[in-house]
Amino acid sequence: MSLFVKETDPENPETIVFLHGGGMAGWIWDEQVKDFNDYHCLVLDLPEHGQSAEVKPFSIEGAAEMVIDLIRTRAHNGKAHLVGLSLGAQIIVQILATHPEVVDHALISGTLIRGIPHQDVLLKLLDYTFKVYEPVKDTDFFIKANMRTYNISKSYFCKFKEATLQIKADSLHRILQENLFFKLPTGLEKAKVPVLVMMGEKDYKVIKESALDLVKVLPNSSAYIVPKMGHVWNMESPILFNHVLRNFITEKSLPSVLETLSNGL
Repeated sequence: MSLFVKETDPENPETIVFLHGGGMAGWIWDEQVKDFNDYHCLVLDLPEHGQSAEVKPFSIEGAAEMVIDLIRTRAHNGKAHLVGLSLGAQIIVQILATHPEVVDHALISGTLIRGIPHQDVLLKLLDYTFKVYEPVKDTDFFIKANMRTYNISKSYFCKFKEATLQIKADSLHRILQENLFFKLPTGLEKAKVPVLVMMGEKDYKVIKESALDLVKVLPNSSAYIVPKMGHVWNMESPILFNHVLRNFITEKSLPSVLETLSNGL
């Protein structure tokens, strides 16, 4: 089966590909697509997510190959600006390592690339967590609690619930393993394209440490923190996110509110 892709404004000359985070779907980019109607936008539901729930099994490498194929066949001139959050950002990192020629600019946010220590212990913990989680996964109470964790507006409840119902517990288990154990791939030093590495101020410390690792190896990259924002800051502050994205891909100055990431975190 093919990935579900929402396409808008194909007559515009430049293409943007949006990749969502784990457990969600392409609707998290609604406010971006609305504002970028002067671009050709391709918004995916990743494998085992949303309307691509039957595309199995999920892996970061496999998803990256699907996105590369999509860019080559549907993006203008076989190249696109890539925008990714969390799991989607990891997929972009994989693409940068293997096929940077399909990337024009890349904005990645909340990107975990540091391997988690004590993997055997973590796997056992994941197995136990999912035994507890599966019976409550689809309840309104749990879904609302999950939304509060990401500071997502209540207006998205129906879409968030739909995404939760579409993704099966065994799929989420597989996706989380891919997410938690993803490591810095080889080949990133050859990716000369501009890369903007972002994170919310409230993101975990390991996300900020991962960002430092990325800018060390990516030759044309920079990293910034978004003050007062969390992991899904494109939904918390869409106006700011859109401003950052537009200025980045048009190579203008970034908003002064951003803070440069330093070694002191």
